[in-house]
Amino acid sequence: MSKYTGPSCKKCRKLSQKLFLKGAKCYSNCVMDKLAAVAKKGRGGPRKPKLSEYGVRLMEKQKAKFISGMTETPFANLFHKAGKATGQTGEQFLKYLETRLDNIVKRAGFASSLRSARQLVLHGHIKVNDKAVNVPSYQVKPGDKVTLVAKLADNVNVKQGLEDAQKRTLRPSFLEFDASKNTATLLRWPDRSESSYPVNDQLIVEHYSK
Repeated sequence: MSKYTGPSCKKCRKLSQKLFLKGAKCYSNCVMDKLAAVAKKGRGGPRKPKLSEYGVRLMEKQKAKFISGMTETPFANLFHKAGKATGQTGEQFLKYLETRLDNIVKRAGFASSLRSARQLVLHGHIKVNDKAVNVPSYQVKPGDKVTLVAKLADNVNVKQGLEDAQKRTLRPSFLEFDASKNTATLLRWPDRSESSYPVNDQLIVEHYSK
């Protein structure tokens, strides 16, 4: 399946939920907020079609896939990897999604959206343990140090991301951020409650179990 390149807001409307795919714009100019405001005034709102049990599970899987920006094959492969790990499959899966390099870059504040974070990685602007890594799906492990290259410190988009992360306290406790070195260290595996994926992981497990 090819990668989706259409409007990010269309995904939110499709799932009738705010997925924060556009970074800072999702806080100031979000179509879902506008639709909710209209609905609150009693003038309609986003339609929520009645779903079958399969549809409910599929939508939950699609929600996680949209947020991660992954296509179906690598998304499913990561799920099957989680199924082979020790512990509950759903929690392991969210842990793997949460600690992908592109997601760590976003949560550290180097980028305000996952799409921007992926670009930083692909263009070679991110190092892991002082070695350049240009693979967004790279699995960051506890103890790993993720660093933004020095030449990007004054980039306008990077500065905006860092300001947003500081202002909205978006950095999780499992990351230790050093502003002087633009470095984020993964202290431990994230807990389920710390996940940035607002999904029901059990429904995703049930979807792939069919």
